[in-house]
Amino acid sequence: MRSRTLVALIAGVILGFCGALTGGVLADRSSDAARADAVRPAPRAGLPWQEASLFAEVYERIKRDYVDEVDDHALMEKAVRGMVAALDPHSAYLDSEEFDEIRLSTMGSYPGVGIEVVAEDGVVRVLRPIEGSPAQQAGLLPGDEIVRIDDADIGADLAGAIARMRGASGSLVTLTVRRDGAPGVIQYALRRAQVEVHSVTQQSLEPGYGYLRISSFSETTAQDVSRAILRLKRDNPGGLKGLVLDLRNNPGGVLEAGVAVADDFLDSGVIVTADGRTPEARFRMDATPGDLIDGAPLVVLVNGGSASASEIVAGALKDHGRALLVGRRTYGKGSVQTVMPLSHGGAVKLTTSRYFTPSGASIHGKGLVPDVVEEGPGLPPADLLAAKGSPPLTARDEDVRVALGALKQRSAQSRVTPVLATRALVP
Repeated sequence: MRSRTLVALIAGVILGFCGALTGGVLADRSSDAARADAVRPAPRAGLPWQEASLFAEVYERIKRDYVDEVDDHALMEKAVRGMVAALDPHSAYLDSEEFDEIRLSTMGSYPGVGIEVVAEDGVVRVLRPIEGSPAQQAGLLPGDEIVRIDDADIGADLAGAIARMRGASGSLVTLTVRRDGAPGVIQYALRRAQVEVHSVTQQSLEPGYGYLRISSFSETTAQDVSRAILRLKRDNPGGLKGLVLDLRNNPGGVLEAGVAVADDFLDSGVIVTADGRTPEARFRMDATPGDLIDGAPLVVLVNGGSASASEIVAGALKDHGRALLVGRRTYGKGSVQTVMPLSHGGAVKLTTSRYFTPSGASIHGKGLVPDVVEEGPGLPPADLLAAKGSPPLTARDEDVRVALGALKQRSAQSRVTPVLATRALVP
């Protein structure tokens, strides 16, 4: 009886919720009623009772017959996760911990010890300590295996290691590590601090030719790009003849950060437009006057790991004739996700828009085809923090070498005749 009462209650809640949800959607679209009616039939008044009954029946079967007993709360959370995840690969339900993690990943800073870690061969290893962080100052090194954090053995629990290393600024945490060539284990007592995560690195390839790599787009990326270009100009007093912008394996991130980076190299024109069901999901973003490299030739490196905000940047620079794209076809993620907080502390990450490049093209599922297409799958970008005495980046990274050659050729052409953009752009 208790189970049947619970199922009946769930069915009633679902019916009421879906009726309210449908009414809300209609209200949002009321101003476009005439246009909407012309392209699709009117939505149903609510969820049919048969569909709610189906959910309730499946729920009851699981509660009664599944091999393991499942908690009601856990089962409902799984139902919510499945409902959102089934919409598309980029929508997701986030519990409170996942919501906090996604907020931290886009802020550009977090309280912790400042280590990038990776799960490898059944253990958690230090990929690199972040410059200026407590971990770097204490002497942790790339390749160190994290054995224990405080009193907890870590094993291969990457998520657990990250969660334990983070904490309030000023608090203490003890890391026990194993290092190749060192006897036993080493303990480090670290005081957590606010760690600044910078997604932008730069170096000079040759006199007058700079290289800029953006690994992701966070709230601090635009500022980091400005600082990096100032350093390149300082290191090249004769001026920048050209710049290689490396967006390979950049999965995207904050939309506004990508738009700001594209704006750094454009003086005017549309950067991206988007279309969705709600007024907030329909927008257009334009460039403002000012080019950080004063019109110097630009080559953008892309590959199959370049997605979302990376494709917005590359698409805008390509469509305006501002940059030459070199590399491999990009991923093809032409949608925008909005993270919407929920009342209980979690959130839902929902696809709310599809975006278009300045020429009006959608790259969703298709990607961007570079102007200079390289063959084969390609290797990951070479590490910029190479050991002292290592060969230059152009010798260790074939894609960078090709990009520099294209940049020199473009620079020579620009001295003869100005580059004309011939594409028809969105007015």
